[in-house]
Amino acid sequence: MYESRAYEFYSGRLAGLKPVEGTVKRGAMLPYHLKAEDTAQANLVKNPLVLDEAGIKEGKRLYDIYCGVCHGQKLDGNGPLYKGGDGPYPAAPASFIAGKVLGFSEGRIFHVITYGYNVMGSYASQLDMEQRWKVVAYIKNIQGGGNAPAAPAADSTAAAGAPAVAQAQ
Repeated sequence: MYESRAYEFYSGRLAGLKPVEGTVKRGAMLPYHLKAEDTAQANLVKNPLVLDEAGIKEGKRLYDIYCGVCHGQKLDGNGPLYKGGDGPYPAAPASFIAGKVLGFSEGRIFHVITYGYNVMGSYASQLDMEQRWKVVAYIKNIQGGGNAPAAPAADSTAAAGAPAVAQAQ
């Protein structure tokens, strides 16, 4: 110990190395590992974000931009591209307030946004993972009656044991 060599951790050689595959940045969301055909497992996935009213509002904004053009601003499946069958898009988009999609879990909706479903393509390249979860939270909020949750207490997420990403906007 008396005559040990100094170890230069941040040397130029080491600093240029890529992180080990699968490494997740501290505070970042874990990657979504389910494949497109894993729809049954997607039903078990829960939203990892703890969103307040501002997060739900951001989810609405993103929904209006990316989803509302087909699914409609009222989530009724009658957006400007469909217009009750009179629009340029012939296939009726799913309604989020009636039908089978009403029973979809958060994870299933996230999975559909990530990989697409039937004629709907994937939106993973347009919306990052956090944005997709915000859209899911907005949809579930509207399905639940439109009451945005109050901002959770800091210790309530720690008590639940769930890894949560706080939203500060």
